[in-house]
Amino acid sequence: MTRPKMTEAEKSEVAGVREYLKALEQNAPRRGRKRTPESVARQIAAVDAQMAEATVTKRLGLIQQRIDLETEREALAAAETVDMTALEAEFVQHAAAYGGRRGISYGAWREIGVLSDTLKSAGIRRSS
Repeated sequence: MTRPKMTEAEKSEVAGVREYLKALEQNAPRRGRKRTPESVARQIAAVDAQMAEATVTKRLGLIQQRIDLETEREALAAAETVDMTALEAEFVQHAAAYGGRRGISYGAWREIGVLSDTLKSAGIRRSS
């Protein structure tokens, strides 16, 4: 059975909702101290300082730790450049149609992290 092709409007809806939800997930508050590119850079410097006196096997672990920290620093820097206002505006424009077409409830939107004010702006209300 073939699936019908999405219209341009549906593709736009999917993209608007997907990008907003991805940004929400990446910027979700986490427990503990907030990680910043600067704090990760300090950890990288500390790892590099340990390299000179490390054994070969310890150095291998430190190299992997540095690679992981550099990846984290890049992700943190990319997250800081996300324009949540623009993504939210796009989400608000498309969320009601997207959710209506797919049977997404108010509760599901809230559980994934969408704020109630954002849902209200999108025209998505709680069901009775």
